[in-house]
This record gives sequence, C-alpha cells and structure tokens, in this order.
Amino acid sequence: MHSFRLPYCLIVEDGAFLHMDEMLPACVADIREKKILFVTEQFLKELFADTIAEIQKDLQHCDLYLVEDASFDIAVALAKYASVQDYDVCIGFGGGKVLDVAKYASFVAKIPYICLPTTLSNDSLASPFSVMATDGHNRKTFGCKIPTGIIVDTEIIRAAPESQLKAGIGDTISKYTALYDWKLDAAKKGGRVDDFAYMISEMAYNTVAFCEERSLKSKNFIHILTEALVFGGLAMEIAGSSRPCSGAEHLFCHALEEFYPQIKISHGMAVAMGSIGAGIFQERDVSKLYRLCALYGLDIKPSDYGITKEIFIDVWQRAQSTRKDRYTILSKTDLSAERLSCIYDRMSVSEKNEFTHSASGEC
Repeated sequence: MHSFRLPYCLIVEDGAFLHMDEMLPACVADIREKKILFVTEQFLKELFADTIAEIQKDLQHCDLYLVEDASFDIAVALAKYASVQDYDVCIGFGGGKVLDVAKYASFVAKIPYICLPTTLSNDSLASPFSVMATDGHNRKTFGCKIPTGIIVDTEIIRAAPESQLKAGIGDTISKYTALYDWKLDAAKKGGRVDDFAYMISEMAYNTVAFCEERSLKSKNFIHILTEALVFGGLAMEIAGSSRPCSGAEHLFCHALEEFYPQIKISHGMAVAMGSIGAGIFQERDVSKLYRLCALYGLDIKPSDYGITKEIFIDVWQRAQSTRKDRYTILSKTDLSAERLSCIYDRMSVSEKNEFTHSASGEC
C-alpha cells in the first residue's frame, strides 16, 4: 500500500515572514539551533531585501543561496552543497521555479524543507513533484517529497501581480478535466482511483468554483486559494502520482512549453485554456469553465498570447507525445485539424468567455 506524509504545519497570516522565529518552530523543532540554507534568486533578493534580512536576523545560522534557473543540474548542485556543508534545513523563498529547485534539492540532501511562497501561481508549492529543465527547453517532472512546512505571508502575496493569482486559479480550475482523465485511465488500464485523493482534488476545485469572495487581493481569498493549491498537492501525495491534478489539459501545456517556448503564457493560464479543449473532447459542458474564467477575469483566448490556429492545432496533436505513458481523453478522441480548427474559432470569437454546451457540441 502506498504510504504518504503530510506537512507538519500550514500557516497563512499577515506579516508571517517578519516573525519567523515564532512561526518556524511549529515546522522544525529547535530550528534556531539548526544550520539553515535559505534559497532564493537575485531578483527576489533585491525586491525583498528587508524581509530577507529580517528572516536572517530571526534565525541564528541562516545562509543565503541564489539559484539562476529551475534546472535539474542546478538542483543537484544545490543538494550537493547542502550535503557537503552539513545544512540541517532548507528554506525556499520565491515562486514556482525557486521552490521546485529547493524542494528537490532538500529531498536529495535528505533534510527538511520549508516553503515560503511569494506567489500563489500553481499547486507545486505543496506537491511531491518538481518540474525542472533537463535539456534546453525540455522540462521533466521529478518525484520528491512535499514540504515539511508551508508558511504564507498574505501581505507578500497581495503585493504580487494579480496575474499570478489568476494563474493559481487557472491551475485549480484545470482539475475539472484532470479528474475525468484519471478515471478514464483507471477504466482503461484496470488501475485504481484513490477515493480520498480524488475527493481532496475535487475539494480544491470546488473551493474556487463556489467561492463567494470576489476580491482576489483580499486576505480571505488568499486563504481560500492557498487551501485550494495545498489540497491539490496533498491529493498528489496521497495518490502517489500527479493524476488527481494533471490530465490532457496539462499535456497541452507541456507541449506548448516544449515545442513553442517563445509563447509567453503562465502554466496556470495554459492549463485553464487546455481545460476548454479537454472538456470538449470529454463531451462535457464547458460553459461552467467559461463562466469561472469570466468570473475571475482569466483570459483564455489563444490569440491573445500569440497562439495561432496552426500552433493550437499542432500543440494538441503533439500533446500526448509529452507523456506517452499517460492515458487521457487524447488517446481516444478525434484530433483532426478540422475539429481543432473549429474549437480554436469558437474560443477566439468568445468575447465574454461564453461558451455554451450546444456550441461546444458543434466541434
């Protein structure tokens, strides 16, 4: 039977990063006596200079380590440094790339990892996986461990661009199609869908889908989005795979990143866009996804990101190749250029993010 672990603590508070001497003992006992490696990047070091200085002051033995990019080689080098220098704890401070590197390095070095996100753009902050570059633009998902603790400073999150919060919403919305593909895979291969992991991932989606808070920068909504993203990470940990949160919509995103790296779109927005196509392939009512995107102001029109019809068609037709072992709706649906062209046209003319069930049926 698959075993799993949970974070020791999840703290979401205003000004949490300015009181780390009070927060961190809940994650790691006697942490003030530990040798700590604080991982971030140059841009964030400059942007949050005062905050980082305050954290270092709260901790007696805290050294700064800057990473340049989210690559496997950089993560392994960090793990080697942490091991050779006998660090006891690793703290990751930043967005998805920094956190993925710090999380994987901690796993390899076999030391506790504390996650301090500066943005809530995807569910990787709490997942047991790290996505890193391996060769050029190619990115690969590596298994590791979920954080020992997660501390979210709502003041820091409120200061981040709203587009990053929208990306986190997009990543959460994508669970609508991911969960369908998980059941599809189990039915095809005779596998097992973990009911508890499924329920938690569905809770993540419902937390955002039925949220009454409309102000993205409010303290209440940041609590809600944090819970949703952490739910996603816990679902993957319990399932022992990314299946509760990743289906055809994520394959669309992976293909876009791998084959068209010049397209500038966040992970969360790409999987939200991919959920529309995946939902149509699954013959489901995608109007609810459109309503959610409209409600939160998510722009999922392909052309607004420079995704032409030709690129859109090519990405969907190559998406399954990014994870050949992963059975999704793409393994059995019609991916003809004609059908994909129809979907692109429907998404492009939808000025108000309205997409009726009957309209989706036309494709």
